[in-house]
Amino acid sequence: MRRLSFAAAVLLGAQMSVACLAPATAQDAAVPTSPAEIKLSFAPIVKRVTAAVVNVYAQHVEKAQTNPMFDDPFFRRFFGGGEGTPRDRVERSLGSGVIVGKDGMIVTNYHVIENATQIRVALADKREFDADVVLTDERGDLAVLKLKGVKGDLATLDFADSDRVQVGDLVLAVGDPFGVGQTVTSGIISALARSQIGRSDFQSFIQTDAAINPGNSGGALVDMSGRLVGINTAIVSRSGGSIGIGFAIPAAMVEVVVNSAKAGSDRVLRPWLGASLQGVTPEIAESLSMDRPSGALVTQVGKAGPAAKGGLQTGDVVLDVDGVEVSDPDEFGYRFATKPLGGTARLGVLRGGKRITVAVALEAASETTPRDEAVLQGPSPLTGAKVANLSPAVAEMLGVPMDATGVVVTDVVEGSAAATFGFQKKDIIEVLNGEKVKDVGALKGLVQNERRLWRITISRDGQQISTILGG
Repeated sequence: MRRLSFAAAVLLGAQMSVACLAPATAQDAAVPTSPAEIKLSFAPIVKRVTAAVVNVYAQHVEKAQTNPMFDDPFFRRFFGGGEGTPRDRVERSLGSGVIVGKDGMIVTNYHVIENATQIRVALADKREFDADVVLTDERGDLAVLKLKGVKGDLATLDFADSDRVQVGDLVLAVGDPFGVGQTVTSGIISALARSQIGRSDFQSFIQTDAAINPGNSGGALVDMSGRLVGINTAIVSRSGGSIGIGFAIPAAMVEVVVNSAKAGSDRVLRPWLGASLQGVTPEIAESLSMDRPSGALVTQVGKAGPAAKGGLQTGDVVLDVDGVEVSDPDEFGYRFATKPLGGTARLGVLRGGKRITVAVALEAASETTPRDEAVLQGPSPLTGAKVANLSPAVAEMLGVPMDATGVVVTDVVEGSAAATFGFQKKDIIEVLNGEKVKDVGALKGLVQNERRLWRITISRDGQQISTILGG
């Protein structure tokens, strides 16, 4: 069980789905006014949605780390078959998913299938299929799968306009809590735009009191029209079970990832700002003569990004996106990232005490430099690190500083030297043995040299770290 801040438990699984129904409007919402209305049932909605909800079983084989002596046939002869020899360990996780394509395309949480070596999906009608990963979005904690060998059209779930849901709206959550079987719970939308949940870089979660438990991650939160409002992702819990505080990724963000998968892209295509933001503190608000601390303060503008081209400046405070107020950088990030590519977004900006409008192009981060992705080999401590050349697209994908240059670690092979020495995804390799690392090609050459000691400087989370490691 993963945990969020203040003992919040992350879910593993949840499911839901829904057929296409006419969306309810705010004017249609009403409280029961008679005993007859109280007897009304969710059954018609449940019957339509459950066929599009699946269970996701992910398996990961963790390779045993063995002593280098066992690579020698002489030692393996005496110790290789003993009971003390480390063995591979199989880890399994249970989650849920929602069918979003009649051909077997499914959306779930990234943390449900993270590092999976095998994925099996069980439909509501008891059929089971293997599944391939089509697209992952670690930053948004979402993944898109595709069933293998499925025949015939499957029931699917349509997307609701999650920006129109209101606190107090009735919702249903469908999933497989604790592996007991498909379960439906009801509740309301408790809050919107919740941040500091810790599962995603885009912090604007829907909060609900519909019971969500371990096993529900990746499942659906649906409205009274049977449309997908969000993907259930996390709960706050002191015991591991539901206490009525659950969170879902809004459908608007889910749809961006699904549309990128349907378009055949190998990465999620979402708008890129090309600027760094921070929250407006009471002290900053006072210094800018603002009535209250709100919005996102621009602290840096990249040289060639959409923000610079649109005229955004350091010191500007972004107050709204296309007329929708944003209270902090998290809310801005969600509003901007869920805009469709093409056209422009009009940002309401406070500059020099005056309110102005800045038009920023909605375009994906560019791949200005070929990635040249490779797994490093050789005698160095970096062996097993998967690296790539940095570009705006790679920086956006990993969530590293937009002005970073050089070579970044995109993954680390389990059990490799790089993993043993503690190198991590998103580490930027800056200097190796006194040589500035310019690109992957240069780094591949540098790691081939036989050395007793390796002097390495990396950048991690904005901090420069220098160390000396044995080869």
